[in-house]
Amino acid sequence: MDLESVTESVAFKDLSLSKGVLKSIKVMGYIEPTEIQAQAIPLIMQGKDIIGQARTGTGKTAAFGIPLVELTDKKKKVLQVMVLCPTRELASQIADELKRISLLTEGLGIAAAYGGRAMGQQTQELEGGAQIVVGTPGRIIDHIERGSLNPDTVRIVVLDEADEMLDMGFREDIEKILLLTPQDRQTLLFSATMPKPILKLTEEYMHEPEHIKVVRKEMTVPEVKQFYFELKENSKVEALHRLIDVENIRSALVFCNTKKEVDKVLVKLRSHGHSAEVLHGDIRQNLRERTVGKLRDEDINILIATDVAARGLDIENIEVVFNYDLPLEIETYVHRIGRTARAGRPGVAYSFVTKNELGKLTAIQRYTKTEIVKKELPSIRDADKARETQIADKVRMSIRSGNLDKYDEWVSKLATEGRDYRQIAAALAKMVLKEGKN
Repeated sequence: MDLESVTESVAFKDLSLSKGVLKSIKVMGYIEPTEIQAQAIPLIMQGKDIIGQARTGTGKTAAFGIPLVELTDKKKKVLQVMVLCPTRELASQIADELKRISLLTEGLGIAAAYGGRAMGQQTQELEGGAQIVVGTPGRIIDHIERGSLNPDTVRIVVLDEADEMLDMGFREDIEKILLLTPQDRQTLLFSATMPKPILKLTEEYMHEPEHIKVVRKEMTVPEVKQFYFELKENSKVEALHRLIDVENIRSALVFCNTKKEVDKVLVKLRSHGHSAEVLHGDIRQNLRERTVGKLRDEDINILIATDVAARGLDIENIEVVFNYDLPLEIETYVHRIGRTARAGRPGVAYSFVTKNELGKLTAIQRYTKTEIVKKELPSIRDADKARETQIADKVRMSIRSGNLDKYDEWVSKLATEGRDYRQIAAALAKMVLKEGKN
């Protein structure tokens, strides 16, 4: 099971979801609803205002994203849903998640509106019939004032990370937007904390809201030995290849933050001769199941995945988890490394950290109450020695297993051409060892 808390008595099929959404979230790797999803989705589907107190990492984006996709009228090409959040990064992340949830739902347009992205492109998407917009308060107001976004047709407003938005000075913008949208709209507010300014907002702009509170459980994985390597971004692939070779790792999960990075790492590892496959949002469910089966049966050694694709993944024989990219959210770190050290086995987690990410690493250690020990990357010579040892062991095993007559004839033929047996063996060793370096 994943480390996220779940309400085991409820399944997604029990939440009155459409077939398209059920298929999409299955492809995304959702197995069971988390606690906040199980509580929030039915209430939102009933049209109720809700106040959800939950931290990032509890599955709250899907908790409001799934019902938003269901409740939007696909036949009406007007703005119906507005999601407000504090940063452009979060706006982009939420928009991407909504697009994945609606992948098999026809007629739904989703647009992102935030600073740093071309205004013209955003305007085109909004005027093209987007029914859901995800954005930062300031940019949403810009579009309202330009006339590219009409708040009169909005039926649902979501305030995500409400405490963060207030801390960043967005209170006036939020209130302005709420006043411009219809009074009978449905309002969904999510916040990690509930300070007085948040409570005042709920009193003034929400209608008899239902309260949901998800208490964070202690986030530690003491059974996992945790280390990090300080690296430059362009050194990560070589570091990964070197560690796999030096430590003779037989089964590993490698986590990247984007599917583009996942595919890039796959190509590099395969070019070094490693047996690897990938999991990300573009992988079909049947292929996903085959890939997981290969790792479980040890037909492959390395699985490279995004966090979304790895949800619900439970394999007992993972030796090492690599944080190729540090996760975007601190809670995700624990979810990742918890996939090793299963069934009483020891586990190891390695994180690749750039100089600019040392602050985030400190935050992870503080949050998990665990020391993550710095290690030095093995040298190229260390990697060469390890590979030489591994190939020598394979040679010894092959000699012990016998059945070499066919190959003995081939070597004898070369020897009749005036070649010494030691020269032939050395040439073969050079070819094999050099191949592993390419």
